Amino acid sequence: MVRAMEWLDVPRPMIRLIDQTLLPDSERYVDVTTVDVLVEAIGDLVVRGAPALGGTGALGVALAMIQAGEESWDAARLDTEIDRIRDARPTAVNLAWGVNQVRGAMPRGTAEVLRLALQVVADDEAANRRLSRRGADWVLAHVAKEKVRVVTHCNTGALATCGWGTAYGIIHELHERGRLGLVYADETRPLLQGARLTSWELLHDGIEHVVQADSAAASTILRGLVDVAIIGADRIAANGDTANKVGSVGLALACQRAGIPFIVAAPSSTVDLAIARGEDIVIEERYEDEVLGFAGLRTAPAGVRGFNPAFDVTPHDLISAVITERGIAEPATQAHPDLLAIVAG
Repeated sequence: MVRAMEWLDVPRPMIRLIDQTLLPDSERYVDVTTVDVLVEAIGDLVVRGAPALGGTGALGVALAMIQAGEESWDAARLDTEIDRIRDARPTAVNLAWGVNQVRGAMPRGTAEVLRLALQVVADDEAANRRLSRRGADWVLAHVAKEKVRVVTHCNTGALATCGWGTAYGIIHELHERGRLGLVYADETRPLLQGARLTSWELLHDGIEHVVQADSAAASTILRGLVDVAIIGADRIAANGDTANKVGSVGLALACQRAGIPFIVAAPSSTVDLAIARGEDIVIEERYEDEVLGFAGLRTAPAGVRGFNPAFDVTPHDLISAVITERGIAEPATQAHPDLLAIVAG
C-alpha cells in the first residue's frame, strides 16, 4: 500500500512525502527536514487529505523539535514554528488536531513526541479499516443491489490518509466482498485529484472505474447510473454539516433528488464540536492561477480574475449517513444529529 507520509531516521530524521502533485506521471518523494519545507509542501498539496494532514502535523512537531535543537531556537521560536505547521491550511481540522495530539508531550522530549506521532499514524490506518467495515455494512443494508455502483469525489484513499482510506476505504471494502459494481470517479477540478489520484489508486487495486467531469456527476446520478455517493470530509460541524472538496454539495443535491444515499466518511477526529454549523467553517481560498490555467498554461483570457474556493459545505439534511470508526449518524433523518455519539463511540 502506498504511503502518503512516513518517518525515516536515516540518513537523518525526516518526513518522507510522496509528491502528489506529480502523480500519476511520476512517483517522486520529498524528504522534509525543516519546517519551511514542510509548510511549503502542505500549502502546495504535496501532501493533502485531512487524515494525512493530521499524521503529517503530528510528525511535524517532532521535526520542529529536532530542528530547534540543531539551530538553537528558544522556546518562543519553537512555538512559532509549530504554529506555522498547525495553521498551514485552515479548513481541514485534522492538521491542527494532529499537532495538538502531541504538542502537550513536548516537555517530555523529542523521543516521546515522536512516539506519540507515530501512534497517531498507526491509529489512523486502524480507524480507517474499522470505518470501512462499518460503511460497507451500512451501504449493503440500505442499497438493495448485488453489485453497488458508486460515485465519489476527490481522493480519500491511502494517499489522503495515513493508510487504507476513508470513503475510498468503503469502496475498497465493497470490492473485497465482491459487492462493488462500477465506480464513477469525479475528475475534481481544478487540480484533478480524482483523475490523477483516485483513478491511480483504483487502477492499482484492480477496481473497475471510469473518470468523469465534475459537471457530469449530477446527470450520472439523475440518470440512475449509480446507487450511492460516498465522499470524505475535511471538517464536520457539530450539527452534521460537512466541508469537503468543492463540488461535493452538487452530488448531495442530486442524490436527494434521485432518492439515493449520500454518505460522508471520515475519522472521528474530523468532527469539530467547537464549530456549531457549516457556515462557521473557514473556507480556504487558493491561488487563482489554479482555475485560470492548467499544467502551466493559461486557459482564461489575460486580465481575468479567478475565484478558487477549495471546499464547499454540504448541509446536514442532505447527508444520509456520517460514518466514522466509532459510529454512524444519519443527519438527514434526525432533527438534531447526535454527533457526540460518533466521537464518544
